[in-house]
Amino acid sequence: MPAQPRPRPGLTKLIAAVAAGALAVGGLVAVATSAASAADAPGINGYRNVGYFAQWGVYGRDFKLKQLQDSGAAADLTHINYSFANIHHQTLTCFEANKAQGTGPNGSDGAGDAWADFGMGYTAANSVAGVADTWDQPLAGSFNQLKQLKAKNPNLKVMMSIGGWTWSKNFSKAAATDASRKKFVSSCVDMFIKGNLPVIDGRGGPGSAAGVFDGFDLDWEWPGSPNGLEGNYVDTVNDKANFKALIREFRVQLDAYSQTSGKAYQLSAFLPANPVDIAAGGWNDPAIFQDLDYGNIQGYDLWGAWDPTLTGHQGNLYDDPRDPRPATQRFSVDKAVKEYLRTGISPAQLGVGMAAYGRGWQGATSSTPWGSATGAAPGTYEAGNEDYYKLKTRGTDHYDATIGAAWRYDGSQWWSYDNAQTTAQKAQYIVDKGLGGGMWWELSGDRNNELVGFMADKFRAAPTGPSDDPVNPTPSPTPTPDPTTTPTPTPTPTPTPDPGTCAAAVWSATATYTGGAVVSYQGKEYRAQWWTQNNVPSEGGVWVEVRDCSGTPPQPGQCPAAWQASKIYLTGDKATHGGRIWQAQWWTQGETPGSQQWGAWKDAGACTG
Repeated sequence: MPAQPRPRPGLTKLIAAVAAGALAVGGLVAVATSAASAADAPGINGYRNVGYFAQWGVYGRDFKLKQLQDSGAAADLTHINYSFANIHHQTLTCFEANKAQGTGPNGSDGAGDAWADFGMGYTAANSVAGVADTWDQPLAGSFNQLKQLKAKNPNLKVMMSIGGWTWSKNFSKAAATDASRKKFVSSCVDMFIKGNLPVIDGRGGPGSAAGVFDGFDLDWEWPGSPNGLEGNYVDTVNDKANFKALIREFRVQLDAYSQTSGKAYQLSAFLPANPVDIAAGGWNDPAIFQDLDYGNIQGYDLWGAWDPTLTGHQGNLYDDPRDPRPATQRFSVDKAVKEYLRTGISPAQLGVGMAAYGRGWQGATSSTPWGSATGAAPGTYEAGNEDYYKLKTRGTDHYDATIGAAWRYDGSQWWSYDNAQTTAQKAQYIVDKGLGGGMWWELSGDRNNELVGFMADKFRAAPTGPSDDPVNPTPSPTPTPDPTTTPTPTPTPTPTPDPGTCAAAVWSATATYTGGAVVSYQGKEYRAQWWTQNNVPSEGGVWVEVRDCSGTPPQPGQCPAAWQASKIYLTGDKATHGGRIWQAQWWTQGETPGSQQWGAWKDAGACTG
């Protein structure tokens, strides 16, 4: 029996003239900081609801992005993870190609599906916008459909997910050196963020995919561990450090391009549930979450018909005391979440992965979990695997609230899956733990938006979540000229209390604080960036220093350039105004430093001139 959660299911796909399949699996993601009210909270009332869209689903599954719009799922999602991008075995870069998935451990070398990505033409009937593609437009395929979907849903973010179960083979090589990391990340940013696609069959070209993607989802399965697909390159000694450095490189290059585009880009990762894989890759190192916006924990594939004789739960929330397997093989969502939280990672940066499909056995002799079976149950695309919308009426439904698991049994077939009851329970778990949200693999399994929409509704009805995700579109870096010559009055700055006086309430270790809450602690006032409890205020992490009210004058520093109302400032930029240094905490333009209590500018002290 395998000692690790298994990958998500794949599908070998065929296309007419240019076959480009992928036995792909992988992926996921969640959230960060709180808002004062549900109306102001980004995401779904302060939570992320992330769904993977499988590249190959447009073929045999006939699942296109228009169905997300028609079902209402697009309005219930905060992020779509497009899966997957491959890493070229020779150049160790992101690439596009029309080459079918082969067989064996080397089958992923050079495989890609540019046709599905940006080549396939859409009719008016199956396109999101209701307009047929023309033969000469540079961008078609799913990339163009994503662009249309975002136009109808301005708060929706789209991430390019790299790797997956099959296409993680060359991650280790790409991350091995500083030079290879820089080259790899640069190629991904150039192709998917800047949108510089290669010209293939008349589609693509410089800037053709600009604006489609809002960041990357890293799905390396698994650094430093032999538990990935056979044939993966693994460096058990160096992968952990190289993975950390790769995340840093992605953050550095994305932030650097933000200086040009004026847009913030997100970075997420799919997090393993197996403690062995977590340790091998350093996934629970809080330092990597300084560069990741969030990560989603694998909450499914915890068991399956790779053991054909023993039924069991594939996505149980809690440990099952009846589980007969060795302790090292007893996985649960709660156990994995605790493995990350114990190292000090903010719960707001963690999401729970859930399944829009089931794993099943046939020849099962009992409806009770952990019973005997004779083999994998038949599935439409893969034995032992079936979509939720096909399973939801099969046999009799069962649910155990004590372990947070559901299954169906028809007298022979036994299927473990997520249903409305486990979705509600896991949504409440996310709320109670202060986690960032949920994630779904993958959207074609819930094509009527039952589970995804149900989770969104649960988030809307819950107390405001911890997300600080800038879901609303970032303004263009090129300001629109003001046609009037009448100057706009400068807002009157909020009065600052005299030194030595902290106006905010004293911080309490037992109190719960949401994003925006201000407390005083040891002569300073701090503002919470997201939900927190029992985190001692200090600069960095959840708390940001608002001002020093101890009476100790700040040490002067060198003055940066004077603030300009027409200039765009990005996160970390500094400017001088009123004899003080101000640092931008996020994208801003036209906001006078010090004019707003909860504004973009942070007072960084006096300056010498």
